[in-house]
Amino acid sequence: MKKRLIALLACAALLFALCAGCASDKPSDNSAPIDNSAPVEQNSDTPNQQPDEGNAYVQGVTETEIVIGNTATTAGAFASVGIPFNAGLNAALKAYNDAGGFHGRSVRLINYNDDFDAANGMTYTQKLVEDDKVFALVGHFGTPTVGATLDYIKEKGVPMVYAATGISPLYQEGATGNDAVVFSVQPIYNAEGRVLLARALASTENGVGLGGTKIGVIATTADDGEGLKAGVERQAEEVSVEIVYQDVDPSATEYSAAVNVLKNAGCDVVIICANQGPVATVLASMRDANYNAKVITSYVCASAPWLGQRVAEGSVTAERPVYSTAWLDAGTEEGMADYMEFAAVQMAWEAEEGIPADQSYALNSYAMAGYVAAKTFIHGLDQLDAMGLELTWENYVKAMENAPVNIPMGGSVDYAGGDRLGVVDLALNTVTLEPDADGNYALTTVSPIMSLDDVMAQVK
Repeated sequence: MKKRLIALLACAALLFALCAGCASDKPSDNSAPIDNSAPVEQNSDTPNQQPDEGNAYVQGVTETEIVIGNTATTAGAFASVGIPFNAGLNAALKAYNDAGGFHGRSVRLINYNDDFDAANGMTYTQKLVEDDKVFALVGHFGTPTVGATLDYIKEKGVPMVYAATGISPLYQEGATGNDAVVFSVQPIYNAEGRVLLARALASTENGVGLGGTKIGVIATTADDGEGLKAGVERQAEEVSVEIVYQDVDPSATEYSAAVNVLKNAGCDVVIICANQGPVATVLASMRDANYNAKVITSYVCASAPWLGQRVAEGSVTAERPVYSTAWLDAGTEEGMADYMEFAAVQMAWEAEEGIPADQSYALNSYAMAGYVAAKTFIHGLDQLDAMGLELTWENYVKAMENAPVNIPMGGSVDYAGGDRLGVVDLALNTVTLEPDADGNYALTTVSPIMSLDDVMAQVK
């Protein structure tokens, strides 16, 4: 059970990275019942301000409910992503509502299917904000929609909690004003690049890092490669180390020239800033060049079957080990406890929805991600209570910055001071070099989830 769960959590990270590229005119049947004919009233305790009067504005709040929304796709090719994602989100909301909600107000989700299309995503995001008057966007879904709507969201000042993508425009240090309404959770390429360099340099003691003394970086000229590289460059400002950079075409079929530059320079650790396709090509080129160095790359490669294939090809060996980060981990006692809580909440919601036990989402990685999205949003409501603040957009931003968010089955995210980095508390994994009796490879945890600061403390 635990091994399967760990694999699924790694798969969650991988699949959401792959969906980062991730219509009917009516709300999806997978959301809670919605009555769009009923107007969303202003909180009677809050003046009816307009958005251009500042973030003290609030909408989507009545005496009985708080309305949130997303455009997670629930039909077509990506339905297998959006449906369980919203199932996990709704399950967490049910548990929160059953426990009393926010001062007796239930949280209700409106979902539209955007077919994983940027234009549809913009249309439905506008509908949610301007027609449905949602208080917040929660589980904002996929690179097409997030990329198309980010400026609009900031212009309107509507809080956005959890983006199912890691695109670089989400990365902000010290955001203020309407820029601060965006609260990412999943690792953002730029932030993860910072972690990759820290792990590459940190001491090998207890598996914290790779002990690199001269670092090579191969980065594709695609959004993911450029974002990860930017993170490496940002973290390099805080260390003294020689780094050799090589930019490569993401569509190339071999990278021998770049690999030989790093080999001849004597780089003992190579950071690959890319998605799975180019990473596989870099590793094959390193194999062909007989270049043995430690390799570290993004959580998008944290897949046992995919890395196992690289082992079978001879691209990953004991002399050329490959490491990847991970942002969810149930391998610890705390992580397993978080998972068991999620599973209980998920199955309780499913029982109410009439979903058969053999169709449960309790082991579905997308449902886990939706659950994380809802719990992050709820954290802001809990902090409002702790601070004794009224529910407004401005106060919600303050509340989210008040204390770090503890991510179920993961580390934490700290939004203090306007930082919008996504998760930078990441684990370090590698792949077994021998398959089991069934021919399957497995991911193993080399170092548990650690904060960037704790990893940097091990950099000599």
